[in-house]
Amino acid sequence: MTSPERPGDASARRPQPRPTARLRPEALAAARGGAREGLDWLGHPPSAKVGPFYRFIVLVARFVLFVVFRFRVDAAGRELLPTGGYFLVGAAHRGWMDPLLVVHALPLEPRPWFLGSGPSTFTAPWREWLVRRLGGLLPVWRGGVGIDSHVRSAKAVIDAGAVFVQMPEGTVNGPAGRLGPFRPGAALIALRLNAPIVPFAMAGTEELYVGRRMASRILPPTTVAELLGSGWDGVVPEAGSRAELHLARRVTDALAARIGPVVEALHPGTIDPPAHPRRWRRRLTWLLLGPGPLER
Repeated sequence: MTSPERPGDASARRPQPRPTARLRPEALAAARGGAREGLDWLGHPPSAKVGPFYRFIVLVARFVLFVVFRFRVDAAGRELLPTGGYFLVGAAHRGWMDPLLVVHALPLEPRPWFLGSGPSTFTAPWREWLVRRLGGLLPVWRGGVGIDSHVRSAKAVIDAGAVFVQMPEGTVNGPAGRLGPFRPGAALIALRLNAPIVPFAMAGTEELYVGRRMASRILPPTTVAELLGSGWDGVVPEAGSRAELHLARRVTDALAARIGPVVEALHPGTIDPPAHPRRWRRRLTWLLLGPGPLER
């Protein structure tokens, strides 16, 4: 039986493994003979419905997370959700549990579709096969090159009555209990689609161990117009212009202002006392991530 890891234990003071050298996404894509993103990778229109295989995997995941690992999640706000066809913006993004917190917080249908990293997810052929069977991921390989394909993906998901999910920090590196910097991509998508936006706050996923407490809150839906306030004239600038980027930054700041205080309020309730057993801490924290130190 694995002994508990405590902050003062020698095992907890051991240095974490050094991260291996990372290839740029373009190099990883080239090694695959090219890599398709979003809808091009999916190969069919996204759906708001789920199939028997998805339902089975959700049942298995719930058993592992809540019975084997004994994770405890305080989730609230489902009654605020629109019926479907909306954009969910989630933070703070601190680990592999975050998408599962979203799935746990939402009803089974309409299903969520995540804009996520291909290089981080497709680390083995079986993982890509499983994700393709399950659905729910629209992979990104060349982040920062352009947003048009992501807008197409988001529009297809929302038009299908499903839930398009993005975590605008874009990385799990960040402080515990506080937001890291938001990238403007989510706001640009929101500006171009003008779909309902559901802010989503999470806390407690930066470090995982048996019995870990986590929390999530669905916040009241909003719109681009509400986020920008009465000072906005209602005109969306030309796509790709500096004016559009400036407006997206205003939307980004407004979203962070809504989500940030809720994350900070949730965080203290997820903290266990120093003497609390932290079994399998290192193993669970890095279970679906490449091992290495994270700057929190």
